[in-house]
Amino acid sequence: MINLETEQNKDAMQLAVSKVNRLLEQIYEGGGKKRIEKQHAEGKMTARERITYLLDADKPRIEVGAFAGYEMYAEYGGCPAGGVVVVIGYVRGRQCIVVANDATVKAGAWFPITGKKNLRAQEIAMENRLPIIYLVDSAGVFLPMQDEIFPDKEHFGRIFRNNAKLSSAGIPQIAAIMGSCVAGGAYLPIMSDEALIVEGTGSVFLAGPYLVKAAIGENADKETLGGATTHSEISGVTDYKMPDDQTCLDTIKDLMDKMGRFDTAGFDRSTPQAPAGEAGDLFSIFPEKGAKPYDTLALLQRLVDGGQLTQYKEHYGKTILCAYARIDGWAVGIVANNRQVVKNAKGEIQFGGVIYSDSADKATRFILNCNQKKIPLVFLHDVTGFMVGTRSEHGGIIKDGAKMVNAVANSTVPKFSVVLGNSYGAGNYAMCGKAYDPRLIVAWPTAKIAVMGGEQSAKVLTQIQVQSLKDKGQAPDPEGEQALFQEIKNRYEAQTTPYYAAARLWVDAIIDPRDTRQWISMGIEAANNAPVEKFNPGVIQV
Repeated sequence: MINLETEQNKDAMQLAVSKVNRLLEQIYEGGGKKRIEKQHAEGKMTARERITYLLDADKPRIEVGAFAGYEMYAEYGGCPAGGVVVVIGYVRGRQCIVVANDATVKAGAWFPITGKKNLRAQEIAMENRLPIIYLVDSAGVFLPMQDEIFPDKEHFGRIFRNNAKLSSAGIPQIAAIMGSCVAGGAYLPIMSDEALIVEGTGSVFLAGPYLVKAAIGENADKETLGGATTHSEISGVTDYKMPDDQTCLDTIKDLMDKMGRFDTAGFDRSTPQAPAGEAGDLFSIFPEKGAKPYDTLALLQRLVDGGQLTQYKEHYGKTILCAYARIDGWAVGIVANNRQVVKNAKGEIQFGGVIYSDSADKATRFILNCNQKKIPLVFLHDVTGFMVGTRSEHGGIIKDGAKMVNAVANSTVPKFSVVLGNSYGAGNYAMCGKAYDPRLIVAWPTAKIAVMGGEQSAKVLTQIQVQSLKDKGQAPDPEGEQALFQEIKNRYEAQTTPYYAAARLWVDAIIDPRDTRQWISMGIEAANNAPVEKFNPGVIQV
């Protein structure tokens, strides 16, 4: 018999995933077909074509930040994917991260989100000791927004600081100058360990011909000033002179092929197994719009090898599920919000998706255990926050919540976060939101990230505004109050969507739920390159 509810769930998720894929197709076009054709006419591959050619075709890959800049910078014509493509993949079997400027988007100029995305790529490389490959083709800082990209700590200059830190840590950096590389941006490839330059299209200089003319009155063409011959034969700035894009990328493959290996962290991996059921079952289990309780355990069984989980404190703190399992062979500790309504040992009803004191206590102990046993942690968010009210406050919910947040903050094993549904308030923090350094954080199309739900927030903000108007003798009538509520609610809910979050890199990607295992597996493989630091939990009185 067909279950109407599961069919509705399935249809809703399929539509949500289709929307993601439809938007990604538009984003993948970068600056549009005309600019792509212009790049081809110059004898250059596009950023995505370069990455496709470089990476092993028979290996998986994941793209970080594809939605960066989505619906931002409209006054400047937009900035698809933040003007830079970042992919984790494999070159000659060696996992690495590739950063490629998209010259079809404002000539590869750096918007504020471009800088943030580049920094995120370097952060991933640093944390996981992943070799990083830069495919440079950029006009430099986007001058109309220079005050938002140039001077601050997390701005443009931080990129070059990170170049130095990566090199000092022994993490290989290879840079290919495949187009323009201007002004301060010139430091990125030259602060890398090895630099290649493509003849005829690649150029690198601190000041271009126009600026040189304006500054010192000298006339110099681009090739003489900073072309491939100049820097490969005269200045010695670059290490390899390449005749075209393809040869340049082939040479990078050869360089990667000779690299040695790092000591591993030693995370346990066995032969991968398929999860229980079908991957598409995730669509049927997760409720339409995330509005109803669902079988969280059944969902987890569709993500872990063989559907096998060993639950920790199964009958205690039931609004959080903690379990040991394997994902694609990797041993993991899972911390998942349980969306089912449950009863505690006292027979009291506890709402699904809410963190109570006993749940926080359980999760804290589990996180400590995973750190002791060197098991990576996977957090699955569908949380509306911590329980509130007099009873909870008297029971010490703040103290218990603080213990959990402390354990997450000080955890040294790699952490991975997947936002399935809600991720609200302090629940986001306790479940390892972006502020708590997950190695990767991704969202399903059903994710919502905010300080609280749209309905609750709109009620609070409406009450505040209505009271303010009353104080001025301008109290709205019921219809006016309802209109104000709806306006606030619509604006607030627009800011809770996964697209809003992904545009600002609060999450690394919006993914098809069926790709969850691949993201976690590739993330743990990357993390295995970096030995785990000793765990010091700080003051946690459990």
